[in-house]
Amino acid sequence: MPNLEITPRERSALRAAAHSLHPVVLIGDRGLTDAVIQEIDRNLNAHGLIKVRAGGEDRESREEIIATICEQLSCALVHHLGKMLILYRPAVEKETQAQGRRNNDVYVPKKQAAAGRSAPKPASRRQANAEPAKPARRDLYDTDRPARPTLHKSKTAGRSSLGGNVRRGSSMTLRAGARRGR
Repeated sequence: MPNLEITPRERSALRAAAHSLHPVVLIGDRGLTDAVIQEIDRNLNAHGLIKVRAGGEDRESREEIIATICEQLSCALVHHLGKMLILYRPAVEKETQAQGRRNNDVYVPKKQAAAGRSAPKPASRRQANAEPAKPARRDLYDTDRPARPTLHKSKTAGRSSLGGNVRRGSSMTLRAGARRGR
């Protein structure tokens, strides 16, 4: 399988995305065995971007391991720092996801679908013979009834709109008048 090539911009974004990841595969003293390759392949299929901790003392042996992994699994090396490798392979789109319900499909509850019934038909919003809607608020001034009798004085009684009943005096005398009931 050919090696996957990624651009420097993609490499930078993938390296940033892999920063918080922990290694999911550890390559031990035995090196790169078939079980290790299968485990790396399984994790690449599941996650797409993984960290691998490679054993081995010298850098040349780790570079051989990287070349073998990338060649066999058709993945790209994003970053190699010390014993830590970051590998990337784009996820293959699954056919089962395309068969799911789309946004414009009508939802059918699970029990109805199991019984073989289709989705309920939506009721029309307005019916032709429906009554007109009642007003939300009653207009108080358009009634034929007289206003309710009350014992309270009207606030506007005794005052003119031109300011004829304006109290005069200092704030101290006005407060004193309020206490006396003037």
